[in-house]
Amino acid sequence: MPTRDDVKRAVCEAIDRNAERVIALGEAIRRQPELGFKEFKTARLVEETFTSLGLKPRGGLAMTGVRAEAKGAKEGPTFALLGELDGLVVAGHPIADPQTGAAHACGHNAQIAGLLGAAMGLLGANAFDHLAGRVVFFAVPAEEYGDVAWRVEQSRTGKLEFLGGKPELMRLGHFDDVDLAMMIHTTPQPEMKKAGVSASNNGCIVKTVRYIGRASHAGGAPHLGINALYAANIGLMAINAVRETFRDEDSIRVHPIITHGGSQVNVIPGEVRMETYVRGKTVEAILEANTRVDRALRAGALALGAKVEIETLPGYLPLFNHPGMARHFKSATALLLKCRAIPG
Repeated sequence: MPTRDDVKRAVCEAIDRNAERVIALGEAIRRQPELGFKEFKTARLVEETFTSLGLKPRGGLAMTGVRAEAKGAKEGPTFALLGELDGLVVAGHPIADPQTGAAHACGHNAQIAGLLGAAMGLLGANAFDHLAGRVVFFAVPAEEYGDVAWRVEQSRTGKLEFLGGKPELMRLGHFDDVDLAMMIHTTPQPEMKKAGVSASNNGCIVKTVRYIGRASHAGGAPHLGINALYAANIGLMAINAVRETFRDEDSIRVHPIITHGGSQVNVIPGEVRMETYVRGKTVEAILEANTRVDRALRAGALALGAKVEIETLPGYLPLFNHPGMARHFKSATALLLKCRAIPG
């Protein structure tokens, strides 16, 4: 009867045997980046790979999610291993999609490659003959909370309720049978060395903002206009002015963008649209910061005599990693590094 470490070593060896395939899949995904809820090519590649491994994937979950599962020899908990499908809009990225601007600047191509590699390792080593419970291999859509206006439109037409992939999958019941979940993420932090576990991740709420002024001829009749762009600028400056009131331990982050700043140079802007997150370490801190951000945004409208419409949308709850799961990850990672003779 193989020991737990024997099974782990066999899984590592099976992954190594498939190393070139795993890397090729990651590269293929990196070179076809797609935005959230639109990851159709990537989802198709995941489905095809799962099928080639003898799994029976279900696709089209929350638009593009893909789920497959494998059962152990005995009953037990259901463990979900996640990978995220989407990219970010990054103008100027060397491998960005020329039409959408999507790029895998957050490393989700490596996540999906890791998910597929884990499936190859566990199945190739016949690990499920020695495991209890089930493993769900789950490629999930739309982790990045971008393309907000489009997602709001999908929500208003009933195609979505939540604007992020995991909350939408939870709403639809696709996590109802999952007891534990885990994922990996690349990091630019060299102090993390080969691998590490973060203590927590910020949650967020998402805001859309619309300033409404009055358009007029910028050269001939500027006195008849109400400049929505100036109102937005004052709102942005007011947000910056309250940043020093955020406590360091709350990890508040607010980073607005203007998505529409006017229609023509010779016209006083009558409408300006913005998007922002309010991120924080706890729900209480997020809500308190959100109140201050709303107040700052309204101040911009008041100063110019404009109107402002603020819509606040649910984002993600703050994440606190489970210490027991972190210990298991540390143990498994140490064995992986030892198997591959990589210095720690």
